[in-house]
Amino acid sequence: MFVHLRLHTEYSVVDGIVRVDDAVARAAADQQPALAISDLGNLFGAIKFYKAARGQGVKPIVGAEVFLESPDGEGDPPSRVLLLVHNHQGYLNLSELLARAWTQGVVKNVATVRWAWLKELSGGLILLSGAQAGPIGQALLQGNQELAADLALRLAEVFPHRLYIELQRAGRPEDEAHVAEAVALAARLKLPVVATHPIQFRDASDYEAHEARVCIAEGEILGNPRRARRFTQDQYFKTGAEMAALFADLPSAIANSVEIARRCNLTLVLDKPQLPEFPVPEGHTIDSYFREASFEGLEERLAQLYPDAAQRDAQRPLYVERLEFEIATILKMGFPGYFLIVGDFINWAKQNGCPVGPGRGSGAGSLVAYALKITDLDPLQYKLLFERFLNPERVSMPDFDIDFCQSNRDRVIDYVKGKYGKEAVSQIATFGTMAARAAIRDVGRTLDMSYMFCDGISKLIPNKPGQHITIDGAMKAEPILAERYAKEDEVKTLIELAKKLEGMTRNIGMHAGGVLIAPGKLTDFCPLYQQPGSESAVSQYDKDDVEAVGLVKFDFLGLATLTILEIAREFIVQRHPGQKDFQFEAIPLNDLATYKLFQEGRTEAVFQFESRGMQGMLRDAKPTRLEDLIALNALYRPGPMDLIPSFVARKHGREEVEYPHPLVADMLSETYGIMVYQEQVMQTAQILGGYSLGGADLLRRAMGKKKPEEMAKHRIIFREGAAKNGISEAKADEVFDLMEKFAGYGFNKSHAAAYSLLAYHTAWLKVHYTAEFYCANMTVEMDNTDKLKVLYEDALRAGVQFEPPDINRGRYRFEPVTDTLIRYGLGAIKGTGQQAIEAIVAAREGRGTGPAGDETGPFTSLFDFCRRVDRSRVNKRTLEALVRAGAFDALHMDRATLAAAIDLAFEFAANNEANANQGGLFDMLADGHGSISQEPPLPTVKPWGVKERLSFEKTAVGFYLSGHLFDEVEREVRQFVRRSLDELSESREPQLLAGIVGDFRVINGQRGKLGLFKLDDKSGALDARVDEALIQQHKNLLKDDEFIVVLAKVMQDRFSGGLQLQITQVWDLPSARCRFGKFLRVAVNGKSPDVRRLLNEYPPQVERTEHGDLLRGLPVRLLMERHTPAGGAMAQLQLGDQASFYPSDAALASWMAQADEGRAAIVYE
Repeated sequence: MFVHLRLHTEYSVVDGIVRVDDAVARAAADQQPALAISDLGNLFGAIKFYKAARGQGVKPIVGAEVFLESPDGEGDPPSRVLLLVHNHQGYLNLSELLARAWTQGVVKNVATVRWAWLKELSGGLILLSGAQAGPIGQALLQGNQELAADLALRLAEVFPHRLYIELQRAGRPEDEAHVAEAVALAARLKLPVVATHPIQFRDASDYEAHEARVCIAEGEILGNPRRARRFTQDQYFKTGAEMAALFADLPSAIANSVEIARRCNLTLVLDKPQLPEFPVPEGHTIDSYFREASFEGLEERLAQLYPDAAQRDAQRPLYVERLEFEIATILKMGFPGYFLIVGDFINWAKQNGCPVGPGRGSGAGSLVAYALKITDLDPLQYKLLFERFLNPERVSMPDFDIDFCQSNRDRVIDYVKGKYGKEAVSQIATFGTMAARAAIRDVGRTLDMSYMFCDGISKLIPNKPGQHITIDGAMKAEPILAERYAKEDEVKTLIELAKKLEGMTRNIGMHAGGVLIAPGKLTDFCPLYQQPGSESAVSQYDKDDVEAVGLVKFDFLGLATLTILEIAREFIVQRHPGQKDFQFEAIPLNDLATYKLFQEGRTEAVFQFESRGMQGMLRDAKPTRLEDLIALNALYRPGPMDLIPSFVARKHGREEVEYPHPLVADMLSETYGIMVYQEQVMQTAQILGGYSLGGADLLRRAMGKKKPEEMAKHRIIFREGAAKNGISEAKADEVFDLMEKFAGYGFNKSHAAAYSLLAYHTAWLKVHYTAEFYCANMTVEMDNTDKLKVLYEDALRAGVQFEPPDINRGRYRFEPVTDTLIRYGLGAIKGTGQQAIEAIVAAREGRGTGPAGDETGPFTSLFDFCRRVDRSRVNKRTLEALVRAGAFDALHMDRATLAAAIDLAFEFAANNEANANQGGLFDMLADGHGSISQEPPLPTVKPWGVKERLSFEKTAVGFYLSGHLFDEVEREVRQFVRRSLDELSESREPQLLAGIVGDFRVINGQRGKLGLFKLDDKSGALDARVDEALIQQHKNLLKDDEFIVVLAKVMQDRFSGGLQLQITQVWDLPSARCRFGKFLRVAVNGKSPDVRRLLNEYPPQVERTEHGDLLRGLPVRLLMERHTPAGGAMAQLQLGDQASFYPSDAALASWMAQADEGRAAIVYE
């Protein structure tokens, strides 16, 4: 009998490709009584391994291979030893050792255990010497018997009767030499030996896949002959028989593997939550304080809800009854501390300028949460159910997801660390895995295949949002991939290797919002991991495993909408003297103007309702109350979306409202008889089937899981309950089937209600404080230029104007100047950054650095700007971006000149500063300082043209701010394209249109590739689409910022409710001139142009069509003029049919250069 004590699973990350379930299954199949996990420097997979092993009847042994500092503590590389958990104290000590290694012992990115820590924390651990990689083995291989013996005795002293000399035969050249030396040393020192096998992969055939994994981690190429090869083909999961044969000469080494397994006994208590102690006032128990705090909070809430005392007294019994029920349930389950902890940090956040969301998930259904100010939505008013959050009939940990303002979330986490101790609070690890596409790219790189080849294969794997697809799944779904796999050896090699690594753990990250609070030290539950270079430790277990070991997770989520509302609130308080105490919680929820905004679908940047589909749905539904918004929010998702037309028709009386049964009519009336929410399914079960709400929640869960045997039991229970209400079995089954359908895609009403309230707040802000609304949104979206452009255009439509970027007026954020005027935020200019903008504002206000730092007032020139700002924070790149964005236009309109003067301005500023610092000699002379301070003249350069200026502006701002590319051609184009985009309506007749291409992208349509883009002519922008043939024909034209003339059908866009263009023909401007122009008229007065040369230089272009070759050109007419004091004569000379030319911009420029007074123009009529 043999037990494997060494196993690197996929959680070793840098090597090892054994999946936990596979390893346990292999041990069980070989009837091995136990198995150890010994990943490199971590316990990432320990809980998953522990559960899997116990599930298969294999005894789990938890351990880790650790790096141990060199014995003398000098700069020698660390060695490796194996620590196995002997008992629970050993588990705690191993957790502490690993936590210290990652948080205090990282040397050259390696988490290293110090000898002093090993001595301090050796209790409950068994140490295996690490074979030739360990300190003893390294000394033996160097021929230093004395040092090896000294180290063995030193370790034996730290681990009395718990040190084993480790022997390995894994096909490496030095194995036999080490075994011979180690056995002799063990015999001499009377130390036990044990045989281990360093498992890295499951089967011998997995060797190449494992080497690829190592190469991915090291950035190496598999075939590189100089690559260090540290592993052999023997390092697969050997059977007990194979190991016994391998060490037939050392039977005691095999027997000791079983002896160690017998000695290692770790029992973990799983799935028993352990909350930290919440400090309560003297004289209170946690239960009594929880009750008192809940009732005090309820009274405060009732005073807000019902200012009239008589009304408040009338409503109080209803609230008290619900509160008593919830308190009793929470106390019975033992969770009062959880509510108090959450309430404490949420209330701290609210009192310290950290906005908190009104609720998220099912927590908004709790009246206790509302009373403790954890949530801000009255659950009774909106008929939210407590049992959906905490079911009295199923004990499970409550789970509040809390939204915080993004920029303040870390402050709340710091508060929690301060309150419960830094050693008790951490965030949670996440394990990034190799998805199908990533596996193909990574493996392809290690095989030294070209990037384009690997990228092409990876893109054949469908990438649908929310849908996980494997390589095998992709082979079935994508015929091209399957065909290439069958026909191309390279593709087959790549895919076969990638399949072995697909889904493996590739890296360690941090959970976006999960925070752990332990009752005491975190390492009493799990080890910690800290990314080298980071200062934030995370648990070594993922969110499922930390909950399994008893730690309680609190979700601190960042929500940008809260940041937007907080910035807007600050602006409102600053700009409106009567709003010093403004709070969104106090705004009325029946504001007609706000609902009008929703009804018209003007919800760009309104939380949850900003998508085009949502806007169309709002225009149909015309919501008039918050309940409508809640329902629409819940309905707008795959599945229930089909019910939207019926919901809208019933709301507006176009369809009769029908109820499954008269008894549920009142409950379903707010959604016009349609079951929209999971809570309505539960209430239907309660009202018709006689379920308690707790039992109804269990029914809802069962319906969601769709287990036939469970559903059959519930159907009988529902029939029996319905019979007591006089409902026939047939009708009961009909209602049950309806409930089952809605339970599958019904939405959590508590979540929809809380988020709809936030949506209402943002919409109310957009209506009543429009400038503040856009300032806050654009400040938050500064780094997302696509979103910034959408907001900018929406603001213009809402009647808001913008002050252009200006270094003498702007600040980092967008700021409201008046109700309809916004000052552009300098921080939104690419290449600037907050530090640079703050330095500019500081210099402007006399808070700068250097000799000119105390000067105040606006900058007077580029040179004055460079002289006064802190140039260590405002560099040349920043200055160039500001110039390109037009931030210096108020000082000098010629951006080309300013851009050319940047080096000169920096040199001038440096000389000025050097002179000021030198002081003394020149200060005594009246004009001595003047020669340096005199600003040099600006260089003379050619000004940028419209297109060049706007292109540079777009690189700095992300879109055109001071003009439009259409400006340059508008005068000419409007002579033949007379309709602007804002004048269009749906039409079957093709329309001639023109504009600039934007947001061009190609997608795979049902009939081949489809090009989608926006056509923008300054008056408006419409969505347009072109088919694959046109994309191929005009690929040089169909790209962003190009001008095109099109023939298009104008159709209704059912998705957005607006118009869209189906384009049938495309021309560039020269081609359009040929197609729609009559002739070029050239003025001649005296000297004739060199017609022959111009015709030869710009001949007509040949266009190949299915009807043969066509010449594309424009005829020329000379306008002969002769002027004398007495009068004049004029004649028009039409040149022959052969005298035509291709009217490119260059050709027109040449004709104009030779025409009288530059008068050469195309005639379109």
